[in-house]
Amino acid sequence: MILVRATSFVPNPATAADNAFQADAPAGQTEQATSARAMAEMDALAEALRAVGVRVHVFDDDDHTRPDSVFPNNWVSTHAGGAVAVYPMYASNRRHERRADVLEMLKSEYRVQTIVDYSGLEPDGVFLEGTGAMVLDHVSRVAYTARSHRADAAVLERFCTDFTYEPMAFDAVDSDGVPVYHTNVIACIGTDVAMIALGMIPDEHRREQVRERLAVTGRTIVELTEEQIREFAGNAVELCGRTPDGRRRYVMAMSARAKRSLRPEQVAAIEESCEIVAVDIPTIELAGGSVRCMIAGIHLDRRPPLAQAELTEAVEAINEDNPVTPDGRYVDGNA
Repeated sequence: MILVRATSFVPNPATAADNAFQADAPAGQTEQATSARAMAEMDALAEALRAVGVRVHVFDDDDHTRPDSVFPNNWVSTHAGGAVAVYPMYASNRRHERRADVLEMLKSEYRVQTIVDYSGLEPDGVFLEGTGAMVLDHVSRVAYTARSHRADAAVLERFCTDFTYEPMAFDAVDSDGVPVYHTNVIACIGTDVAMIALGMIPDEHRREQVRERLAVTGRTIVELTEEQIREFAGNAVELCGRTPDGRRRYVMAMSARAKRSLRPEQVAAIEESCEIVAVDIPTIELAGGSVRCMIAGIHLDRRPPLAQAELTEAVEAINEDNPVTPDGRYVDGNA
């Protein structure tokens, strides 16, 4: 997974108009203090995830003109089979969050076959903000998407065609009728459990379709309330880590605030399939996103370490040039 450690973090004024979860920093707190607290929270999340065996790539960002760069999941996603998607962003001051060094790291350390770049659609005023706008069901290949100006229907259809997902779009609003700005604040879909605020989907028929589609694989559905959504309970993500002896372990990463909002029976339902890893990130949550927004997942196969790959190629070349006898010696007599 990818984290961006932004040294100049502040809630982004360009996104405040449609992000009902966004808040101002405490009165009297300087931008330097806000940034310092946010960096400490980023470091704590990286440390907590590494402690459960999750592979974490951290990129520093010293550019003070990118207040939301801590949320890379909006501009990039990766997919099994070697595909990477790059997305068009709604806020103009977020568009230069896209980083060539992140893409180069993915190509050098993982098997990347293709990069599909939708960012050229921005001048046309159409946007699809990655796995913020979409919550992807990797088991059933469904892209759940709350309609908004950050999730254009035509781009969603293109993504689903390119990446073989079924689009499932719906309207989602809060109790004041304000549309949900990103799907990933109201839904989290793991392998065996999903957390979602179905009550925020006003169309009853569509709500039941979403429920049935999520449950078709036997997945447990944990229904969240709007109050829990405001505590970022929906903004979680399932990750795959490793135990000290190398076995797989599945974890559900969320903020400590989100976990505190869950009822005991909800926690128990999640923990039947995942270990919960909860970290306090109150400063970052001022920007209207939580742990899931901070994480760009990596669903690519790793390349072997460079030294190992070079050694393998060298040995193969030697063996081609120098056939080996049954006793392990080269035909030309060299050991």
